[in-house]
Amino acid sequence: MTPPPPIRLLVDAMNVIGARADGWWRDRPGAMRRLAADLRDHAVASREAVTVVFDVPPGELADSAPVRVVVAPRRGRDAADDEIVRLVAADVDRASLRVVTSDAALAARVRSLGAAVEGAGAFRRRLERRP
Repeated sequence: MTPPPPIRLLVDAMNVIGARADGWWRDRPGAMRRLAADLRDHAVASREAVTVVFDVPPGELADSAPVRVVVAPRRGRDAADDEIVRLVAADVDRASLRVVTSDAALAARVRSLGAAVEGAGAFRRRLERRP
């Protein structure tokens, strides 16, 4: 029996950041750096491939390997969502993708392409439980 393919995460960055009301809006670049660091730790511990999509450049990030950082190529409403949909649509193995978002419209779009969805709040709690 062939094992299922490993899960690959595609993270809606600002949706996950906004899942916790910790004052992130007072230091958006700092919140973006913290998320990238949390995702890096998660990727190392879980061995899941992680891509995080930002709607604006996150500024200087410390080495994010093994996390792939993507910035939406345009600005404006739904820019990161559209980039996530583009990435899912271009992927040849969509069944192994799990998009992390609580945006209902984005979730519907990626599910229609064959990707699974995990809520941002649930994922944030998973990150916080990790030692």
